[in-house]
Amino acid sequence: MTTTRQSPTVRRRRLGAELRKRREHAGITLEFVAERMECSQSKISRIETGHSSVTSRDVRDMLTIYNTPTDEVDVLVEIAKEARQKGWWHPYSSVLVGAYVGLEAAASSIRAYEQQVVPGLLQSAEYAEAMIRGAWPDWDEEAIMNRVRVRIARQSLLTRQDDAISFQVVLDESVVSRPVGGDRVMRDQLRLLAEATSWPNVTLQVLPFEAGPHAGMDGTFAILEFPEAGDSDVVYAENATGGLFLEKNDELVKYTKIFENIRGAALSAEESAELIAQLAEEPLWKSRPRGFESI
Repeated sequence: MTTTRQSPTVRRRRLGAELRKRREHAGITLEFVAERMECSQSKISRIETGHSSVTSRDVRDMLTIYNTPTDEVDVLVEIAKEARQKGWWHPYSSVLVGAYVGLEAAASSIRAYEQQVVPGLLQSAEYAEAMIRGAWPDWDEEAIMNRVRVRIARQSLLTRQDDAISFQVVLDESVVSRPVGGDRVMRDQLRLLAEATSWPNVTLQVLPFEAGPHAGMDGTFAILEFPEAGDSDVVYAENATGGLFLEKNDELVKYTKIFENIRGAALSAEESAELIAQLAEEPLWKSRPRGFESI
């Protein structure tokens, strides 16, 4: 299974932004459009924010209300058709939450901070399975394995020969200290991380415990950048229900500063690579006093 950079999720965002821009330029309210379209304001709002797909007919009707030239209408209708296509991950949509995978598929670079687990783009299959089983104990076997398959498929974004994404990630030391899946699985995962530190498009740093309080203590997040100028960057702040997408300029600036502060507090890439290689041979969980687990 391979991924594709032509993501319908990003096409939908781009189309929504264009529709919103043309409505505002025409000086028309959401209420007026909804009345003319005989639908709810929330439907128009969700189309403009890229959270809902839209038919070609609805796009034509909206652009007619905005007095858009015919040639521009045709271009946007074509984008609407592309936005309604199914992404490679569609067969697994029942085990995916939110639109993150679709945005990730079209990104040119990702900067991420992770507090608890190895990022999906760098997980081994066994680690991914153990993590998913632990996080969602009520899921059935098919759902678990489908989620693992999606996670492994996503990793082609890092290994493509022509257009692999740039991935900068800071891992809290807890990520490389917790034996997800047990000793063997976690050692293998650490060896995979050590290998990834040598990839030209991956920069991996570890934020050590001794760094104390730091800028990223509010939680895990990722900053996604896209290659086309019309696609604005987005921050994905993760939570138990799937996460929150932030696109306002002040939010992007805030998270960019947070990421740079975290990077500054973390070990260098070279030091991090040495630590991960060392932990693969001498893991922290092996150094705990005997009987600790029973406390």
